Amino acid sequence: MAEGARQDGPPAVRTDWTGQSRPVAPEEPEPLRRRVLTYLKGEGRRTGSAEAIARALLLSGEERAELPSLLRDMQAEGEVLEDEPGVFVAPETVGLVLGRMQASAKGFGFVVPDEREAEDVYVPAEGMAGAMHGDRVLVRVVGPGRDGGHPDGVVERIVRRARESLVGNLERRAEGLCVVPDERRIAYEVWVEPDAALGAEEGEKVVVAITTWPDGQVPCRGRVVARLGRVGEPGVDVLGIVHRYELPTSFPDDVVDEAEAIEERVRPEEIAGRWDLRDLTTVTIDSEESRDLDDAVSLERLADGGYRLGVHIADVSHYVREGTALDREALERGTSVYLVDRVIPMLPERLSNGICSLNPRVERLTMSVFIDFDPAGNRRRYEIGRSVIRTAERMTYKAVNAVLAGDGEARRRYAPLVATFEAMRELMERLRARRDRRGAIDFEPSDEKVVLDSEGRPVEIVRRERTVADQIVEEFMLAANEAVAEHFARQKVPFLYRVHDEPDPDRIEALGEFLAHLGYTLPKADTLHPRMLQAVLQRVAGRPEEHLVSAVTLRALKRARYAAECRGHFGLAAVYYTHFTSPIRRYPDLMIHRIIGESLAGTLTAERRAHYEAILPAVAEQSTQRERRAEDAERESVDLKKVEYMAAHVGEEFTGLVSGVTSFGLFVELENTCEGLVHVSSFLDDYYQYHESRYALVGERTGRMFRLADPVKVRVMRVDPSRNQVELALSDFAEAVRRRQAISAGPRGASRPYSGPPRTAGGTPKGGAR
Repeated sequence: MAEGARQDGPPAVRTDWTGQSRPVAPEEPEPLRRRVLTYLKGEGRRTGSAEAIARALLLSGEERAELPSLLRDMQAEGEVLEDEPGVFVAPETVGLVLGRMQASAKGFGFVVPDEREAEDVYVPAEGMAGAMHGDRVLVRVVGPGRDGGHPDGVVERIVRRARESLVGNLERRAEGLCVVPDERRIAYEVWVEPDAALGAEEGEKVVVAITTWPDGQVPCRGRVVARLGRVGEPGVDVLGIVHRYELPTSFPDDVVDEAEAIEERVRPEEIAGRWDLRDLTTVTIDSEESRDLDDAVSLERLADGGYRLGVHIADVSHYVREGTALDREALERGTSVYLVDRVIPMLPERLSNGICSLNPRVERLTMSVFIDFDPAGNRRRYEIGRSVIRTAERMTYKAVNAVLAGDGEARRRYAPLVATFEAMRELMERLRARRDRRGAIDFEPSDEKVVLDSEGRPVEIVRRERTVADQIVEEFMLAANEAVAEHFARQKVPFLYRVHDEPDPDRIEALGEFLAHLGYTLPKADTLHPRMLQAVLQRVAGRPEEHLVSAVTLRALKRARYAAECRGHFGLAAVYYTHFTSPIRRYPDLMIHRIIGESLAGTLTAERRAHYEAILPAVAEQSTQRERRAEDAERESVDLKKVEYMAAHVGEEFTGLVSGVTSFGLFVELENTCEGLVHVSSFLDDYYQYHESRYALVGERTGRMFRLADPVKVRVMRVDPSRNQVELALSDFAEAVRRRQAISAGPRGASRPYSGPPRTAGGTPKGGAR
């Protein structure tokens, strides 16, 4: 639009899942990289020199100057190719597909294209050309695929390696030493010369740096750069996960020095200008094991029957100043990581368990939010400020639950707090009802805890259900997060938000098909509202398939992320949401505390606003990636110990639910949350066909059917911790399967256990439903 012109009429709007009409932001200029790709992938699969591309795209002088270096970068990334000197084409023009390799333990793989609409390409083992799981590759499509399956291809070029080193077990073969990677989807062994083994011996877990990549002709070679311990020693297995995910194992010296320089008590001058809440009754409520106590709560009854909720969060930003070594390290880590046998903290323990932790009956600096609610739980007003508190008690979920359950000893011990906890329960119930009415999705999560002995071996798997005390803390933190997010969004202050985008329509369509086979209906609508999913979960509540339906529904949703724009939280049905309440263990919370502090102090100048606007998108992206790395490592460490736990229960019988149906068998989730495979070859009463549309295996002669969520009784036949596999058999056939296995093993020992399905893409078995 020309300068001085104006646009008549109302701005464009869209109606989102909240039912609100919001202005559609004007489109920003498309990045030059994307415009180049769009041009080269356009009608007729164009080719062009830098000059031809510049003319076709009507580039400005500045863009023309940028284009040659951009094309070189795009060529290095495989996004464009030089068809002949100085002439560029998109890979698709010459029959190539750019994507990420998802490899199988059996040696083959699938390339998942960058273009979402494109089909995955199957690459047989002989076509991998040394590509490993996670690598970015260019693959040439060479055929349409068998039986209407994925097209076949061969790797033409490895654009970028996913990793420079691997973690695995050092073994001695006739040919010499080699490292067998822990990552089962890497089919290559890494050969190590004796003088490159760092003194490691057979049977140790090591980190090996790749020095020679395999290419189909040359084997993979490397040198040991770290020795983690002997396989089977306590903690070595989890330490392997730590190194595989490149999690930090110690703090740099400058970070430790800065932490040590911070006093372990609050100085009088630090209290000046803060709300003095030391006489207010505040408590922390956490698990028995928690040491980093970053949130406390208070509650007062108002004269009209309403409530004044106080949420008091450790003021970590007072101690971790922007640009310091502590701050840089916290940003790099992004989050604390809670593995099955250890915690890798975001901050040194001197802070996380010391001066920042809201330990009982000591002064601590905090950021407080007071929210007034009417008797029905509707928010009336709120106030945000810096404060100092002294918590009255370090409560646990167990103790609060005992008080609320009427336990006489607990009520006597915490007599001064009994009325407060009862009022907290009342407010929690009102807040939860209010969230239910607006359509928030409640997955009723349960915490799985693998109990380890002193040697790090699993002795029990405990499913800890969410209790009243858990819900009290959850609702109070949600209320604080929403109030803070709304306040600063309305103030138009640069900020970080916790965003949960609307799910992809195709995933919701697949979810609807899955639910239909279980007898549940997901209404179809132009705009999906979280209330529709909430209704399904409420109908399934208390039924045997509840856990399965919750898990599948959760997988259909997008993963929450951090963003510098307030885009709402679909799962919570919240228009405004952020993470404010855990700055000891999450960097985004620490960052917004810093912004809040400057806003309260009146020092958030135009220059500081511009600074935050510039850095927050990168902070959001970094924090999201670090959170996902932590989640994956945490899940893998728990799964590892679950499999190890099941190894002690071979021959025992369990009940469970069918959690996945594929052409090669049933996945069954046991009551203890462990999962295993019942291979179709162990069904001895009939030949079973996979019916994809019915999510079922059906016997040809008997008509016997196994479907998702069916209850089954199984026996544990074999467990292979090195492959993370639990092999099950239906109890009906278990004894016959055992005899058959014994015969097939013969005098040489156990036969090789089943090692996975044929041809899988994206982690989902071909012809299977998970």
